[in-house]
Amino acid sequence: MSAAEVLGPEPARAGGKTRAFLRLVMIEHSVFALPFAYIAALTAMFGLDGNVHWGRLLLVTVAMVGLRTFAMACNRIIDREIDARNPRTAGRELVTGAVSVRSAWTGAGIAVVIFLAAAAALNPLCLALAPIAVIPMVVYPYGKRFTNFPHAILGLAQAMGPVGAWIAITGTWSWDAVILGLAVGVWIGGFDLIFACQDVQADRAHGVMSVPARFGIPGALYGARVCHAVTTALLVWYGLATGAGVFFWTGLVIVAGAFLYEHTIVKPHDLSRLNRAFFTVNGFIGIALFVCALLDLVVRGLTG
Repeated sequence: MSAAEVLGPEPARAGGKTRAFLRLVMIEHSVFALPFAYIAALTAMFGLDGNVHWGRLLLVTVAMVGLRTFAMACNRIIDREIDARNPRTAGRELVTGAVSVRSAWTGAGIAVVIFLAAAAALNPLCLALAPIAVIPMVVYPYGKRFTNFPHAILGLAQAMGPVGAWIAITGTWSWDAVILGLAVGVWIGGFDLIFACQDVQADRAHGVMSVPARFGIPGALYGARVCHAVTTALLVWYGLATGAGVFFWTGLVIVAGAFLYEHTIVKPHDLSRLNRAFFTVNGFIGIALFVCALLDLVVRGLTG
């Protein structure tokens, strides 16, 4: 345990502490998961009565952000010693003391309570299944200690988003949502393979397990390509299962093009554009498909 963790950070205004916590959980990265939850929720509304239920959509947003915030806080807390040994992550807030461990746990606790409250406000099935959604969020950061495939645990955790969003609207299980959830999980697991390539040396030096550390960067990038090919196939399946129209298929073509671009700019011997692939391209993928799916539902009769 570092001195910063024992003594806590220097006194700061409440607003400063809040901003530091939001940096810790990288709140802006909600853009990766929210668009697919919205696609599931709006498609469920279209099938339910063709109307957008804004109150439920707000609760879905609150639940998604709450659960993701909890997951990221747990990740940072559990991994803080690993982060301290990795030059890339040594500046993170729990390592430097900008956020204390106690504050991080407090934020995580508030976030999970918000998630559970939103689930309870949606319907009984959401509340009953909510604890199941929490489990992989806590298991994931430990995954790199016992398996070479922690990316799969992350994918499983993210796959629950669209499924939960669909249940939030209908109160019933949907295999169409499962298809979309699998697409999201495989997609995120794939780009986590790419992201993990930058930590190969540190991971091997400190015994952190991952696909790049075990099989090398070329193997990880090949695995990511396979994941994104599978993601595209699952999105095709989802489009067929839900009777998607021309705008959805246009969005899928855009997504496929973005995947191709992503895998041309990251090479085993050149990771200089990895952050562009991870942040810019993957953020674009989620937003582009959401916009096209929304247009498709509106054209087919979804009304506000």
